[in-house]
Amino acid sequence: MARAKRPTLDEYERRYRALLEQITEVGFIRSGSVAPRFNYCGKPNCRCHADPPQPHGPYWQWTAKVDGKTVNRRLTSQQAERYQEWIGNGRKLRALIDELRTVAEAATNLILEAEAKV
Repeated sequence: MARAKRPTLDEYERRYRALLEQITEVGFIRSGSVAPRFNYCGKPNCRCHADPPQPHGPYWQWTAKVDGKTVNRRLTSQQAERYQEWIGNGRKLRALIDELRTVAEAATNLILEAEAKV
């Protein structure tokens, strides 16, 4: 069975630089989540109490932790689309940073191994 070729320091550096370039292309970021909400009103003859029920909505809601407290904000459908894009950008950024850490760890381990051989 053939041994897998181990990446070189140059390859790690190229990958690291490519990840940094991708990070610069990420747009605005936002944390939290966006979800549709459906409500039931207090009017007994409303369609939301019919059989089958037809609740009011969807109403879009953004939820996030801000200074340790849960914050909710009602959004228009246009705002919800924008928030979803920004939240997606935040997830992409976190994934790129995780990969950046992995590449940096492998590269620095390679550097330390080469220094130990000297």
